[in-house]
Amino acid sequence: MRFSVDAHAIGCHLTGNEVYIRNLLHEFARLDEDNDLIAYISKEGVEADLPDRIQTRRVSQSPYKRLGLDLPRHVRTDRPDLLHVQYTGPLFTAAPLVVSVHDVSYLEYPQYFTRFRSVQLRLTVKRTLQRAARVLTPSEFSRRAILKHYRIDEEKVVVVPNAAAAQFRPIEREAARAAIQRKFGLRRPFVLTVGDLQPRKNHLGLLQAFEDVLQAEPQLQHDLVFVGKETWYSRELHRAVNRSALRDRVHFTGFVEDADLVQFYGASDLFVFPSFYEGFGLPILEAMACGRAVACSQLTAMPEVANAAGILFDPGSKAEMARAMLDVLLDPELRMRLERLGLQRAAAFSWEKSAAQTLRVYYDVAGHRRRRDTAVTARAS
Repeated sequence: MRFSVDAHAIGCHLTGNEVYIRNLLHEFARLDEDNDLIAYISKEGVEADLPDRIQTRRVSQSPYKRLGLDLPRHVRTDRPDLLHVQYTGPLFTAAPLVVSVHDVSYLEYPQYFTRFRSVQLRLTVKRTLQRAARVLTPSEFSRRAILKHYRIDEEKVVVVPNAAAAQFRPIEREAARAAIQRKFGLRRPFVLTVGDLQPRKNHLGLLQAFEDVLQAEPQLQHDLVFVGKETWYSRELHRAVNRSALRDRVHFTGFVEDADLVQFYGASDLFVFPSFYEGFGLPILEAMACGRAVACSQLTAMPEVANAAGILFDPGSKAEMARAMLDVLLDPELRMRLERLGLQRAAAFSWEKSAAQTLRVYYDVAGHRRRRDTAVTARAS
């Protein structure tokens, strides 16, 4: 059989979407030696980031050309048994579609998107889901949300959890701090958050809660570090930091590669994830896999991911968020217990398991197509 994957996100710093498809492809190559695997990529040079046995084809970085021309053309030529996409499939394709929809925040919180992006996702994802043979999503929360908003057969919506990649592992805190100081100039201990600078990540709420933390316990030496790509929303967050009395203790790194991200997790004293909405919340698992205590939002999929291994808080309450941070920063025994629980929780997820589940979906879809095509041929003869 031949499986094809829209992997245009690789190399484009599309964070969660890129992490997802890159890890799946690496595990596919290791787990499935019998079938052809084709990745449609858009960035020059990313072939080096993929296993040798995965064939690659180039598609445009423009979504209009990629979806309207390039993917349909390649599918006609390659004749795969299915095409796997994220959110939006090509306008026309004869191959069965498997689509990954990580969340439907564009429907439930459209205010977190530009108007154009919200409308575009409403239109294109609906059309893709109606045509898809299977819909993959990373959490039970997202599965329920998809079925609430789209009139599709619930049997075709399958939960396949994400995982922390293998490079996210415990490293000695002082060694990580030294590495971060050398490369990024951060000298103080710090509280860390990771995520693109966008409103649903609730960075403003975290900033305000951190101000309350240092007001309540001025002896704390910690800084606050935002790791994440700048976006259309960044300007508002930077303005808030510049107005803050703590502006010299708040740092923005922009997007960082995974090798540096592991060091940031390892050097931190606490990871805080205050998001209002997540279809999964992968940074929670990454921080836990690195052996760091986690405090996170109690909304959407995040309790499902953190389980009992993190401290949960209401992201709309800066008092609750500040209390959670203080509890961990002031209580070394609690912090060490959370670190142990987090390692156990992260170990319950793996990209190998996720890839194996995804391949089972592929086999089911491709096998169904093969049986259908065989029946059609038999009737024609």
